[in-house]
Amino acid sequence: MDGVTPERKVASPSTVELQRAVLASIATASASDFERATRGMIAPGTPRQVSGRFGQVLWDLDAYAFLDDPNVIEPPSTVNPSLWRQGRLNNIAGLFEVTPSIFQVRGMDISNVTFISGGTGWIVIDPLTSEETARAALKMVNEHLGERPVRAVIYTHSHTDHFGGVHGVVNDDDVAQGRVAVIAPEGFLDAAISENVLAGTVMIRRAMYMYGVLLPKDPQGHVDTGLGKGMPGLPSVALVAPTREITTTGEELTIDGVRLVFQITPGTEAPAEMNVFVPDERALCMAENCTANQHNVYTLRGAQVRDALKWSKYIDESLELYADQCDVLFASHHWPRWGQAELSDYLASQRDAYRYVHDQTLRLANHGLTMEEIAEVLVLPDGLGREFFNRGYYGTLSHNAKAVYQRYLGWFDGNPAHLNPHPPVEAAKRYVDFMGGADSVLARARASFAEGDYRWVVEVVNHVVFADPDNETARLLQADALEQLGFQSESGPWRDFYLSGAMELRSNGTVLKGLAGNALGSGIVSSMTPELLLDLIGVRLNGPRSVDFEVEIELVITDRGDERWGFGVRNGVVHARRDARNSGSVGVISSIAAFAVFATGSQSFDDLLARDDFAVTGDVVRLRELVEKLDVFEFGFEIVVP
Repeated sequence: MDGVTPERKVASPSTVELQRAVLASIATASASDFERATRGMIAPGTPRQVSGRFGQVLWDLDAYAFLDDPNVIEPPSTVNPSLWRQGRLNNIAGLFEVTPSIFQVRGMDISNVTFISGGTGWIVIDPLTSEETARAALKMVNEHLGERPVRAVIYTHSHTDHFGGVHGVVNDDDVAQGRVAVIAPEGFLDAAISENVLAGTVMIRRAMYMYGVLLPKDPQGHVDTGLGKGMPGLPSVALVAPTREITTTGEELTIDGVRLVFQITPGTEAPAEMNVFVPDERALCMAENCTANQHNVYTLRGAQVRDALKWSKYIDESLELYADQCDVLFASHHWPRWGQAELSDYLASQRDAYRYVHDQTLRLANHGLTMEEIAEVLVLPDGLGREFFNRGYYGTLSHNAKAVYQRYLGWFDGNPAHLNPHPPVEAAKRYVDFMGGADSVLARARASFAEGDYRWVVEVVNHVVFADPDNETARLLQADALEQLGFQSESGPWRDFYLSGAMELRSNGTVLKGLAGNALGSGIVSSMTPELLLDLIGVRLNGPRSVDFEVEIELVITDRGDERWGFGVRNGVVHARRDARNSGSVGVISSIAAFAVFATGSQSFDDLLARDDFAVTGDVVRLRELVEKLDVFEFGFEIVVP
């Protein structure tokens, strides 16, 4: 084994052997995905680089040129060959015709944006993550297809990469004046905001691992997420509230002469989601419910577990309602599928894959297997597993099976030995002591590394790292083992998690410098309701410091019809009621934007008091005391060390 040095390593012999086996298993793979991914190309992706609001390169197509190097005959041994194949497919970027009236820009963000040609303008489905990439996509469409105004925006679901770039295609005034309709499934606004706010800081920090945000883009670093290339760097993200919510399957709208029929699919890939059928084009948009990979039933960045059973049933409903009326199926990631037979088989196969994970996980759980045991033995049957669109490029059988178990049975496996274990640091100290000390553990771990048992190395050496984070030998050995697991991973997020952990262990935390600050973007926060902002204050309240602190506050939100709330603190918790008139000594009169600043702590209290849209009546000192008891979250915290 290479010594404990901080440099990135090459693939070990064990990893090289595994990659050869994977390459042999996909050697006869059909080229049809590459034909689908290039079909209908009108123009390659431009510009090659998109700049952000800080002057940074936010999106860089050339950064992934190594995937298409004609001199590379076989995938490098530092990348799982199956993930390399998916990365090359996701590298095909540009403007594409789906039907004579439906077009997609792909590869200019982690997601796709779709443009439907109406009588006078564009209907935009899912305007990407970033204002900057969405604007570049709209410019590309107008340059090649003729400039037209945007008449409507459709959000298929409540994840940021499907609404965050809305200001790149429309402005708030056009929406407010009724010139642009914004359409979303019922519950969209609450789902979009709540998922990104109450647990937003930790979720964004974990997303940095999941999407390899800090990794170099090369064969030893970030290659692909499986779902798309990656996330834009420091994007401008906004949210324009829907002007129309779709509530029932079969609901039909005609927008700019285009008939649209909606299928509501809540609780599938997102809490609020819908598919869109365009009958006159014989085309079905499956949102993110069907993509060219196995998706996440649980996402590693952290979110509520999704319902694999409901997901399967909604795909079956799509198959029943629309398949015989369609000639093309497209989605907000990856490439379309053409022909009734092909798209019907695709829907049925993805339906069965999610149902198989659900049913077999519960079957094995009812036999007494734990989630870890189920994840180790669960395999898709050949008829499902041979399809590349069911492979674990994004979600995996392993963590999806654990998700199904968690949804029904929670984190506890029933074994009382696991009911109240020591927390990680205390457990680590005891493990290391029991195993004869750090030197003994590391000596044995080196032997396991040489044998290629990297899963065991990271489990055992993690105890040494948590018992003594300053043990450089342990950190670097842990990093080397994580790196080999990353090289071997077919899943883009697994690769990025492993490699990000290795990078941080080798940097001894220096890579985290400059990551301080509030993680919540103003474009999201400005769309929050007073109730959710008050919930956020409750999450920020430092309970132990507030148990003897009490305050009652009357809040009036001036730009929401003088909406009134009474809220306060008692017993270390925030309580709030709408339309309540508190008898306390503090009053706050504020716009929703200013109260969002108060709730998030994104400005100092003195700066807030200086605003024209925020005023305090009564005991301002008491309100300041509350502010001093609110934690400010910074997302540059450690993950791989205590």
